Amino acid sequence: MNHGTCFWVEDAFTPKLRVKDAHGAKISIQQFLQASFLNSWEMLAKAVGDLDGVIGFEIMNEPHRGYVELQSMQGFDYNADLHLGPVPTPLQSFTLGAGHPTEVGVWTRSFLIPTRRTSQVILNKADRKIWYHDGPTGERCIWEMLGIWGWDCNKKEGIVPRENHFKKHSMTNAKVDWCTAFYFPFLEKWAHLAHSMSNSDKMIFAEAIPNGPKQFCPTSWTPEHRPRNMVCEPHWYDLNALFTKGFGDFSVDVQGLSRGAWDKYALHTRNIAEEVYRSLGEKPVVIGECGVPMDMNGEEAFKSEGFTWQLRMFDAMSSESGITSRTATIGRATIGTARIFHGSANGAPSLLDCDRSSPTLDNGARILRSVVRPYPSKAAGIPLRFEYEVNTGEFTFEWAVPGPSNAPSEQPAVRPSVHRPPLAGHPPLTSHVTEIFVPSFLALGGAVVMQGLAEGGSYEYDEARQTLYVRAPADAASGTVHRIRVVLAPRLKAVFLVNDFWSDWGSTVAAVAAAVLALWA
Repeated sequence: MNHGTCFWVEDAFTPKLRVKDAHGAKISIQQFLQASFLNSWEMLAKAVGDLDGVIGFEIMNEPHRGYVELQSMQGFDYNADLHLGPVPTPLQSFTLGAGHPTEVGVWTRSFLIPTRRTSQVILNKADRKIWYHDGPTGERCIWEMLGIWGWDCNKKEGIVPRENHFKKHSMTNAKVDWCTAFYFPFLEKWAHLAHSMSNSDKMIFAEAIPNGPKQFCPTSWTPEHRPRNMVCEPHWYDLNALFTKGFGDFSVDVQGLSRGAWDKYALHTRNIAEEVYRSLGEKPVVIGECGVPMDMNGEEAFKSEGFTWQLRMFDAMSSESGITSRTATIGRATIGTARIFHGSANGAPSLLDCDRSSPTLDNGARILRSVVRPYPSKAAGIPLRFEYEVNTGEFTFEWAVPGPSNAPSEQPAVRPSVHRPPLAGHPPLTSHVTEIFVPSFLALGGAVVMQGLAEGGSYEYDEARQTLYVRAPADAASGTVHRIRVVLAPRLKAVFLVNDFWSDWGSTVAAVAAAVLALWA
């Protein structure tokens, strides 16, 4: 938190603190940290920026503003910052860092609300300090040195004479906004550097504060604050599954629970995509990170070498993200350990032929039936819906023919969104061929059969390229919606049983009904 605060806004909160740069000149800590960050990125972009496999750059993983806009020294925002284990307040974090033993609250997992404070514990009984004696603050806490807090020697506790210090600029006394005043300007500066060291076609991946009060994409992210080729990449986890190390048929939005959110994955990912769309409009969004705990359900996979629960959870996240396929997909997956993807059945490394057509390419990998899945890579129109069934390999895809940019504007009956995109005001199509990635891992040795394409259309599956080419009728009018259903012959073998209400609760319902009837008899 100290580092993050100094990195972003030290000039606004501690303008008199100076350190020496590599040339001996005295500069602010913010300038020192940001220059070091940009210099390292310059070297990285130069080294890999010309590689075809590098599609873009991400400024940093899950940026955080530190103490900027901190509302109270007596506690962090429960709805935005994870409270689990010993969680000191901001003031307590200052006193701990300054070498004072401090009693802090301990938070444990709970039901109905994510966590609750259940006990207290004294930390730093050894009186250790985090500040170096030869550092720029002379072994003192930077915030204590600036008079933001102090230590009461009689009461043996910290006191706060400047409660609102992190809300306002120290020089102008104006209210600060981390996004518009600090994050967005630095993002543009970094993006310009990354593009200049590689090329301007590289994508720029960026995200807002994870789970912050402005959620996945603040409305202040207006066009003048967006770098060229920007892709918004919020992260999302099922924290209920991560907290409980379990996955079944019930899921809770842990971070939104205090706001009354009890939803399934479909609503989670749809809300993310819709929020980004409301802020950014027609810009791409990628779910940049999701997660599956490997040790879920009593570490069953470790004991049986069966990863069915991990497969089901990953399929659930991927399938529900596919509903918003127009702008959302799974970017990368944090599974917890590489064992779930690599190695033989007993965990030993396996030798791989890395040619994509080699049958040994996937040797030793796990849950590939969930990870390797079809998706529309190029749509000759506006994608509307994509659904995939992992047990059969069947999928459906819908896309619409856009209208020209000079089409008469019509007032839409509903506000445009990811699920109801505007169909007019787009440039004309340059191709009527839609390309859908259909991995040979699923289709090898079988047939790819398509249904539903309008008369005059055609399709062809190129197994070597793992691509299904769908040519829609060239004379389709603007607004026409193409709907296709693709099946594999023979059908894939099911990887898990799809349950429903009656399979889960049928016996219980029957038992209760029998008991009620017996009482009435």
